[in-house]
Amino acid sequence: MKRYHDCHLCPRSCGSNRAAGERGFCGESAVCRIASSGAHFGEEPCFSGRHGSGTVFFSGCSSQCFFCQNYQISIEHQGQVVTDEELYAIARQLIRAGVHNLNFVTPDHFWPHIEQLCRRLRAEGATLPFLFNSSGYQDPDMIPGYAECMDIFMPDFKFADPELAYACMRDRRYPELTLESLRRMLAAKGFLEPWDPDGGTLARRGVLVRHLVLPGYVENSLAVLKLLHAEFGPRLPLSVMSQFQPVKKCIEHGHLDRVVSSDEYSQVCGVVEELGFEHVFIQPQSDPDFLPDFKREEPFAGNAKRRKQALS
Repeated sequence: MKRYHDCHLCPRSCGSNRAAGERGFCGESAVCRIASSGAHFGEEPCFSGRHGSGTVFFSGCSSQCFFCQNYQISIEHQGQVVTDEELYAIARQLIRAGVHNLNFVTPDHFWPHIEQLCRRLRAEGATLPFLFNSSGYQDPDMIPGYAECMDIFMPDFKFADPELAYACMRDRRYPELTLESLRRMLAAKGFLEPWDPDGGTLARRGVLVRHLVLPGYVENSLAVLKLLHAEFGPRLPLSVMSQFQPVKKCIEHGHLDRVVSSDEYSQVCGVVEELGFEHVFIQPQSDPDFLPDFKREEPFAGNAKRRKQALS
């Protein structure tokens, strides 16, 4: 936990003494806070399966993208304080509920807590996969430490354009940092396996990259795809998402203030096909029931429906 005293857990390297109550760039102190936990059915089928992905959503974020779909927790910092024992109890409860993995969402700025938790669970015999679900904006030097505990990496690759990255999250280094972090994730874990797009066989290990198509920025998406293809080839597992919804800061900025058009998404999927990517999730239509409202006890309305279907 000493890493909270002079915090360099993310690329911002703000040096805040979070252990003394200072807030880092992520907006959080060293007191662990989570916004939600539970079996989640809104992930890709190879993670959600029949019984859900055991998600733990952490408050705060080092990226601070103004368009974040989880802005209530990443930017507005909704969430509840949990002690080490309470976090452990939450994880144990998820495991007992039969989730297919433990899915740590936006975990990097609370990594000391998560590392401690994962080592404890493994020492007690937990065998389900641990999943690092992130923005892609990681310090590459942190990846080997993550890989000691994590089985699966699911990073975003949001921006190939440094200027778009700066406009959205105030760091032009996003493409280079994310690419180098991804290289190290793949070196440690390889491509996601097994690959079953229907979710009948759950993923156990490896890397899947997510990309959210942004309205008005098809060229950014095409550049991301071409960069990933050039670096890692057509077998890199991808999830290409169309679910963007403008949140209130988009309206305030007058930027990214509409949904992605079907034509924009089709253009991106066309290039996915042209490049020959072999393992791809696509999302022709997003499900509004999986747009979260973290003011509710269950942020995702779709989860209740999926649980009922799983039991029927």
